[in-house]
Amino acid sequence: MKELPPTCIKPGDVRWPRLLAERLGTDAPPHLTTLGNLDLLALPKTALFCSARCPGDAILRAYDQAAKWRGEGRCVISGFHSPVEKECLRILLRGQQPVIVCPARALPKRVPAEWKKPLADGRLLILSCFTATHRRATTKLAARRNELLVALADEVWFAHITPGGQMERLMKSVFV
Repeated sequence: MKELPPTCIKPGDVRWPRLLAERLGTDAPPHLTTLGNLDLLALPKTALFCSARCPGDAILRAYDQAAKWRGEGRCVISGFHSPVEKECLRILLRGQQPVIVCPARALPKRVPAEWKKPLADGRLLILSCFTATHRRATTKLAARRNELLVALADEVWFAHITPGGQMERLMKSVFV
């Protein structure tokens, strides 16, 4: 299965998500690099976030919620970076609903094997607001990516928030 090349979209492009201009204004990224089905950006989206450290009851709740979204066909957008988020992605990819993955770095050079079929089926979009020079995720890039996720989402769901951590700061910015 041959992979399609990435697409770069900028403000003014008809495919540019209007929510970015509305919610981020001049703080919107200058471009988005994408791989996959850009039509997914027009769907109602739920952003998933979870702190890296997470208690067992919150982990189980998150897995149940991912299975529920999968059953409902809900489009979920996330960095899918923390261990719980990664497992939620595995749960979601076993379904047929759309998923948007936003790494806190440039697009991956190689698409993971488990992403290839959802990409080919048009139900996966990989989206980054970073340039090719950003090969590794950093705390700063993750914070910027999280702002993008919140701006693109119709609703935000936190599986767990560690007090004093990045997720707590993000949650406070979402619910001001």
